[in-house]
Amino acid sequence: MQFGFSTNAFREYHLEDAIEAIADAGYDGVELLFDEPHLYPPTATDEERERVEKALDWNGITVSNGNAFMLTAIEDFHHPSYIEPDQAYRRERIEYTLAALDTAADLGLPYISIEPGGPIPDDRSREWAMDTFVDGLESVIPKAERVGVDLLVEPEPDLLIETADEFLELIERVDSDRVKCNFDAGHFYCVGENPIDLIDPLWESTRHYHLEDIPADRSHEHTQLGDGAMEIDAFLTELENRGYEGFVTVELYPYEETPIETAREAMYYLEERGWA
Repeated sequence: MQFGFSTNAFREYHLEDAIEAIADAGYDGVELLFDEPHLYPPTATDEERERVEKALDWNGITVSNGNAFMLTAIEDFHHPSYIEPDQAYRRERIEYTLAALDTAADLGLPYISIEPGGPIPDDRSREWAMDTFVDGLESVIPKAERVGVDLLVEPEPDLLIETADEFLELIERVDSDRVKCNFDAGHFYCVGENPIDLIDPLWESTRHYHLEDIPADRSHEHTQLGDGAMEIDAFLTELENRGYEGFVTVELYPYEETPIETAREAMYYLEERGWA
């Protein structure tokens, strides 16, 4: 398998500098943050994309994933979501995703990761939220199919889709092979599931994995590899045993003050155990 590191830890850096630092740390790939201050699809220019491509080529590194989850350019990580009660506000997330698909296609990426609906509004039912999310997906699927880019729904604690079963329920309702899973091991651990046990049932749906450690109390805190309670070696062993050859991207966005050191320390953890 190959390892990447996400630039969402490098929001205090220019994207080209983040790419260089991640390559210097020894990673095979870099996850591009499709949000400000990096590459924001609704306003990204051809010149910006060309600079990214040159930085990738110059540093000899490829893209592990296009992260179209966070949306701080408009509000925050989770808003606007696909299930906002206000239709116009909800449409901003849809338009952003359509733009992200175009950017991914321009860069030759096979997929982007997206949020799993969003936080369920206090005055709305889960049934309404699921129906609304499915409607939202169905409004972007035609573009995904046209440009050949998969939409990787990423289950996350406290959002509409949290568990493996909820994800599987979702794809039963969506008639497109372009909707797949961005398997974040830490997220599943946070909601009381064992990520190792989920590799098999989600195998056919998963195109990309996120990895971080999580504290023993299962709080949703992305923690440096080895500093939490997850069975990281056992998880990677299961992927290796299944012959996984794609990307596992380390996602440690809370470490904005020390992203270079954090990326290097995570790589050291992987190298010390023979994974990289």
